[in-house]
Amino acid sequence: GLGGLLAGGAAGSVLSGGLGDLYKQFQQNGQTEVVNSWVSKEPNKQISANDLASALGADQIATVMKHTGLSREELLSGLSQQLPQVINNMTPDGRLPTEQELSRWL
Repeated sequence: GLGGLLAGGAAGSVLSGGLGDLYKQFQQNGQTEVVNSWVSKEPNKQISANDLASALGADQIATVMKHTGLSREELLSGLSQQLPQVINNMTPDGRLPTEQELSRWL
């Protein structure tokens, strides 16, 4: 399920090939303010399931659905609640980690 996907930073690798790519994808899809709040030390801004779907795109959603066995609605609902905290936890210094820092976690 979704919990297993998000455990240990797997969300960053399954979603768009990495945390940096995921960050850029959110920026390119109009969610810069939201994703910046997840990375920074400020409170996390919420994202709606619809905005999350727009940021991720249909292909990525389908891939993650296949990995998790969740329906589209379950996936987007869960990710919209959990992804902000997961990204926040992966960026404790208020910035994206370097590749070397990330490799120590995985």
